[in-house]
Amino acid sequence: MKVLLINGSSRKAGNTFRALTEVADTLNSLGIESEIVHIGTNPVQGCIACFRCKGLGRCIFNDALYMNIREKAESADGIIIGSPVYYAGPNGSLCALLDRLFFSSKQHLQYKPAAAVVVCRRGGASATFDRLNKYFTISNMPVVPSQYWNSVHGLAPGDAEKDAEGLQTMRTLARNMAWMLKGLNAGGLERPEREEPVSTSFVR
Repeated sequence: MKVLLINGSSRKAGNTFRALTEVADTLNSLGIESEIVHIGTNPVQGCIACFRCKGLGRCIFNDALYMNIREKAESADGIIIGSPVYYAGPNGSLCALLDRLFFSSKQHLQYKPAAAVVVCRRGGASATFDRLNKYFTISNMPVVPSQYWNSVHGLAPGDAEKDAEGLQTMRTLARNMAWMLKGLNAGGLERPEREEPVSTSFVR
């Protein structure tokens, strides 16, 4: 079993990476393979609502970042997405990528346990956490819990080390992810019966 952790920070080795590393190290200690992937600092194409992905089976902008994350997400058993807080929301580049990924590949992500991790200096963590969780709850993905909201505090690189409660929350998240993955794998449960999607427009 493997968990993909997406580092949505522009800083490859900053506090978001530190928080995700705490999760990854705990997963590894429990026999769950993990991989942290950084989205980088290059501009990220956003979704243009062309709906071409419905026919192509992938986003029309098949750039290297999108294709790499898509491939790793499809093969992973669980997904954790980390982001710093920018104006009480996730990194815009991360959201641009996730909009395309989830819209074009939701069928490959559903029923995989998932969680969000956020890092902030002081405030905005709850709003960012909520925003990221919406990708999961619209995609039939079980959200993995922890002992508190999955946030770590820090501004300068290394500050996350001082947040003992935040790092403990990361370890608890990892243990819950491992527990959920092992339970699903051992139970051999079939996925719930799915109704044909109904889309209602309120424009008259």
